Amino acid sequence: MKIVDSHCHLNMLKPEQADGLNYILRAARERGVAEFLCIGVDLDKWQEVREIAEQHDDVYATVGIHPLHPVDSLPSEEALMTLADHPKVLAIGEAGLDYFYTDSDEQREAQKQVFGLQLRVASKLNLPIVVHTREAREDTLELIRAYGSTQSAGVLHCFTENWEMAKAALDLGYYISFSGILTFRNADSLREVARKVPLDRVLVETDSPYLAPVPYRGKTNEPQYVVEVAQCLADLHQLPLARMAELTTTNYKALFHRA
Repeated sequence: MKIVDSHCHLNMLKPEQADGLNYILRAARERGVAEFLCIGVDLDKWQEVREIAEQHDDVYATVGIHPLHPVDSLPSEEALMTLADHPKVLAIGEAGLDYFYTDSDEQREAQKQVFGLQLRVASKLNLPIVVHTREAREDTLELIRAYGSTQSAGVLHCFTENWEMAKAALDLGYYISFSGILTFRNADSLREVARKVPLDRVLVETDSPYLAPVPYRGKTNEPQYVVEVAQCLADLHQLPLARMAELTTTNYKALFHRA
């Protein structure tokens, strides 16, 4: 069985083992994880993500600005395009909107500007975009429609929204990715959404080091636990784990075409 962790933050993992990140990657490979997409969230720390991708053949990267990482000044499209011009970069992002921790119109407007910039860059480069959205359904979809394109349609990662938003994103060409939250006891409504997402448009991820799935909840998340996410999704669709791994890997390759 081969499977992909389509969203992890390897540069944020702080393993205690002497072998460090190599230990974590080896543990994941032993469980069948064949590829890792290390997500950029801060241009100031982009070098960390890039170096990890360059050091491991099965690790790829994205370059982007997370909505909760404020920037002193909006970077130019050209600057972001230059950073994305790297053979290991598969996508723009993590980009998007997060209103859960944002309580002012000024902060929301700043997030919109940064998200719009990244949508335009993804469109110009014909690269998919990795989207973070939380309590910002209407604005997220509005910006995607305004600045995105079918060619740069990406993925709503760590999806926790309702079916109406999932359907709207699917209609725009996006994929839906599920994390360990899918396994949580109180996630019945999310599991109902997961049952409805077409199997040719679904991805799995860990978002490690966050959101470890059951039975590891409360511990530091690792890429190897993407297997538990895939198992939960397979159970929802009454499929063998190996088949779900095959489907999500095929979808990952279709979306992140540089891979």
